[in-house]
Amino acid sequence: MRTSDSHLSDAAAWAAFEARDRAADGHVVIGVLTTGIYCRPSCPARRPKRENVRLFGTTEAARAAGLRPCLRCRPDAVAPDADAVARAIALIDASETLPTLAALAGAAGLSPHHFHRLFKRATGVTPAAFARSRRARRAEHALGAAGTVTEAIFEAGYDSASRFYADSGDRLGMTPSVWRDGGRGARISWAVAPTSLGPLLVAATARGLCRVGFDEDAGTLRHLFPNAELTPGNADFAALVARVVAQVETPGPDPRLPLDVRGTAFQEAVWRELRAIPPGETRSYAALAAAAGNPNAVRAVGSACGANPVAVVIPCHRVRRSDGSLGGYAYGPERKRVLLAREGVAD
Repeated sequence: MRTSDSHLSDAAAWAAFEARDRAADGHVVIGVLTTGIYCRPSCPARRPKRENVRLFGTTEAARAAGLRPCLRCRPDAVAPDADAVARAIALIDASETLPTLAALAGAAGLSPHHFHRLFKRATGVTPAAFARSRRARRAEHALGAAGTVTEAIFEAGYDSASRFYADSGDRLGMTPSVWRDGGRGARISWAVAPTSLGPLLVAATARGLCRVGFDEDAGTLRHLFPNAELTPGNADFAALVARVVAQVETPGPDPRLPLDVRGTAFQEAVWRELRAIPPGETRSYAALAAAAGNPNAVRAVGSACGANPVAVVIPCHRVRRSDGSLGGYAYGPERKRVLLAREGVAD
């Protein structure tokens, strides 16, 4: 594939094009040399051979190369779509309360129904979910700076404490004051289990697993949750530990394993996509970035894998470089190689 002024790497752009990823629309233009047209990545037309494709950063660059717009996907309409979404996001960030769908659609200059579909296609979530995530993120920053939790609640744009506590239960995993105070009052059960790949720390709140890591112990938890109550796991907890260890020794799908983890919106999107990769399969960092909604964020995918708090359960070992090599792994490449081999993936 030959590149020309593209905002994406070859691998990320091609992965997005193969996946017909709408999130890549506006980030790269696909020029098909055999037909003389250029398309958006999500174009529904049959895919050409890679050697017949050229990448462009803009539709203007594609036209300057003598190509014409595809009549099926209408790539020149991407920029107005992106501008409409950007105007809506600006309104969300500027508003003290959650804007209504009608208000957001009005800012974008679209009907509510069309805007809702466009926004979800561009961001991967609904406007309401996006706005709640932005407000929750403001709350997390405010919790670290405000004098009281109440001050943080209203500074973040919540109109009542009850609304904040209702939203934050799923988002933070602990009550806001406990989270703000380093986990003070939270109870975390833990155990270090022997495995064929070395000792494995398994820790969980009442909600789910919050830490799984090789060569770690209670000291890791004290660093991550300095004010939480750390309790050696009981017999019931041992059953959960056994299920985690089974993912090391005999990897397989276990979607019922509960989690209590938190990251940025993009990290959480990457972690969801990682859990969707079946045992025995791998994905490239570029393909994972496209699946998570931002094909230009290949490096950020690597960072999200490095920030993964529950090794094996969120299987970041199933991500490889585009050239097929293993890539990095927080607990060492040899462990990654063994885990993949146990799933039937050849090195």
